[in-house]
This record gives sequence, structure tokens and C-alpha cells, in this order.
Amino acid sequence: MYDHHQGIDTGACELNCVISCIDLDHYFDVVTNLVGLAAAILGDSFYWWIDPAGAILLAVYTISNWSETVMENAVSLVGESASPEILQKLTYLVLRHPKVKRIDTVRAYTFGVLYFVEVDIELPEELPLREAHAIGETLQNKIERLPEVERAFVHLDYECEHKPEHTIHNRLPDNA
Repeated sequence: MYDHHQGIDTGACELNCVISCIDLDHYFDVVTNLVGLAAAILGDSFYWWIDPAGAILLAVYTISNWSETVMENAVSLVGESASPEILQKLTYLVLRHPKVKRIDTVRAYTFGVLYFVEVDIELPEELPLREAHAIGETLQNKIERLPEVERAFVHLDYECEHKPEHTIHNRLPDNA
């Protein structure tokens, strides 16, 4: 699962990141406790400066170890876009769903190790609300059954020619 001499096995992290992180945390606890205890005993028995030197070593180890972990996992925490393969899979799934006339948008971005998915679809304008809701809900459930998806959001519309509702330009101050 985790080779303490080579670093994190990214395949294991993708398969089960939680267990990998707990393993790393326990290993870190063992190392820091052993070094801290050894430095305190040696400092008390031999030279006074061994204890603070051990504390400095532990601080440097902690900063470097956890900085590396943060950098490895930062992308999944800030919402990186899904790979083209995942987006293609989602698009195909949406296209094959009954009564979907057109796809306006398919987005997927990381939320931890899984994805949040946003889909905007066009349905026939004359479709009753009850039926449109059922189509959207079944599509949402179908997407959420994919192993790589945490949550799906399906937006229903009767046309796709309108201006995008949620753009960042609508919220940015005018810098001109």
C-alpha cells in the first residue's frame, strides 16, 4: 500500500486515498514519537543541546513531509477538471438518456478523490413538468451510480440558445 522509502503509491491513493492517508499519518506519528523520545532521553543523559536539536529536526521533517502531501493532494481539493475520457463517458451517458434533445454543458471537477458533475440538457418544450422532472432525476441517479462520481447536478431547459446564467464575468468588478 505505502512504501515508506519510495513515497506514496499513487495507484493505492487513487484506489483508496483514505487508507493511504491514515497509513501515512500513523507512520508519521511513529517517527516523530521515536525521534522526540530519543532526543529527550539523549539530551537528559548526555548533552543538553540534543533535545532542542531533535525538536528542530522534527519541525523540519514535519514541514517537508506535510508540505509534500499538501502539494500532492491540492489539485483534488481545489476542483481540477475531469479528464477528457471521463467527460466523454458522461457525455455519452447523457446523450443516450431518453428524450434528451441536446446537451448544453457537461462539467466534472474533483471533489476529493471523486467528481462533482454538472449537466445542462435540453428537453422538448412541450414536455409536462412531471415527466421532465422524472427524466432529470433518473439521469442524475444514473450519473451518481458511476464509481468515479460523488454527486451530480442536472439542469433542465427547453432551449440552449440563451446566454449562460452563471459566468464569472457577471460577478467580477469592472477593472476598466
